[in-house]
Amino acid sequence: MSAPGRPNAAVGSAANAAPPLREQEQVFTSVITKPVAMRYLLWTPAPGTRPAAGWPLVIFMHGSGERGEDLAEVKTNGPPMYAAKGQRFPFVLAAPQLPEHRRWDVDEIESLRADLVKRLPIDPDRVLVTGLSLGGHGAWDYAAEYPDRVAAIAPVCGMGDIRRARRVARVPVWAFHGALDDQVPIAGDQAMVNAVRAVGGNVKFTIYPEVGHNAWDTAYADAALYDWLMAQHRAPPPAA
Repeated sequence: MSAPGRPNAAVGSAANAAPPLREQEQVFTSVITKPVAMRYLLWTPAPGTRPAAGWPLVIFMHGSGERGEDLAEVKTNGPPMYAAKGQRFPFVLAAPQLPEHRRWDVDEIESLRADLVKRLPIDPDRVLVTGLSLGGHGAWDYAAEYPDRVAAIAPVCGMGDIRRARRVARVPVWAFHGALDDQVPIAGDQAMVNAVRAVGGNVKFTIYPEVGHNAWDTAYADAALYDWLMAQHRAPPPAA
């Protein structure tokens, strides 16, 4: 496993050949089922690296500590931190920011996904969602609400709603949690993993025995996570 300071540079052969992602500050407004306004950072690979079907898209949802008005806060942890340091990723990375005291609204994330897929050369069958802590909850919730829009999710120290486990069963999941987490106890994540597995879902669950709430440093430093995300494709709709 790579050191927490930086994911292994060999995040797929495409990443090795690509220059660092270009960072942009974006503001998104839309009215789909309700008015939506989001500020987010966007990193895009160099145009010459684009696959024929379009780039994969990774949407990252931060934790409660990065909420507010300073958009640079979303670069504190996870993939945005690495992208800001010049890490080469073979995907478009979108990192929205929540205002203070807000929780993730999955309808807003879906509006953002739809806008990005419409405007950018993104492969709609390779949309991945990940997040940590509050964002880990959001990743589970997004998969439960929009299982047909996402190729896979990777919630880190999050927790899902076991009553909606059947809706997540079609979505590949790799969840991460620290066994010593005293802020989001592992029992909630374990219950969701068990519930999804019980209805036939495809779930990997990595537990760090000596780690507390901060499971994200280790999870997002592991090149295997990015390789797994890049290997996922959206499942075809179930037969009528």
